[in-house]
Amino acid sequence: MAFMPPQGPFFPGGSPQGPSGTQAPTSPPPQFTPAMPQAQAGVFAVDPGAISRCLFRNTYVWLNNGQQFWFFPVFVGRDSVAGFRWNGFFWMYFGVDLRQIASFTCF
Repeated sequence: MAFMPPQGPFFPGGSPQGPSGTQAPTSPPPQFTPAMPQAQAGVFAVDPGAISRCLFRNTYVWLNNGQQFWFFPVFVGRDSVAGFRWNGFFWMYFGVDLRQIASFTCF
């Protein structure tokens, strides 16, 4: 079974924090929406090795369900990725199955 962290804000001690004390970014993400990279036909899941190059970097994510958002990944597993998702006001800890990601780009 894939690691799926709880979804929601964590503010112990007044600062957003994930498991094992992982800290959220201290500033908001960039104020622009990047263009979606061209998807490859026949790809059914994001490769963990590909998204691992985005660890601890601002990353824009497009999900298969149409949602898109800034994300700051701090963990990549075989089937999932976890980190902090920007909700427009603050970072909240979030995890998603790699099969749900249509595309991503990191900066």
